[in-house]
Amino acid sequence: MNYKAYYSSPIGCIEIQASHEAVTSLMFCDDPKNDACNGSEILSKCVRQLDEYFDGQRMNFDVPVSQKGTSFQQTVWNALLDIPFGKTVSYADVAKMIHNPQSVRAVGAANGRNKLWIIVPCHRVIGANGSLTGYAGGLERKKWLLAHEAQVLRNLKS
Repeated sequence: MNYKAYYSSPIGCIEIQASHEAVTSLMFCDDPKNDACNGSEILSKCVRQLDEYFDGQRMNFDVPVSQKGTSFQQTVWNALLDIPFGKTVSYADVAKMIHNPQSVRAVGAANGRNKLWIIVPCHRVIGANGSLTGYAGGLERKKWLLAHEAQVLRNLKS
């Protein structure tokens, strides 16, 4: 069975989809379809963890996730999970992380196919020159997420 919920975040509505076992998609949406909402334990856990993330109380998600992709895409998505909260890396850095330094463009393509935004932190990948590039949720949201994480880290230090 598939489940769906909509989450109101500080930067827009997020559609969450899940199976009985795992979250399968978490992406910003412009038009929530309230009549399509239904709940599950996985969705409730995901919503709690999103609340904690946006409240600055959570740096890593432990809700089960699953998304379909090639073995290369899965490798890239797993590498994204290793990017520390509040830090950024380039596409070339991710290519090096997966021991395939020639695959920078393929890393970018895999990053763009990630459907578990925020949980699998594709927003932490930036251009080699430090520019904000390539976030399907929009560059303003990417900028906000990175600023939010930086602020959480500053608050922890003070």
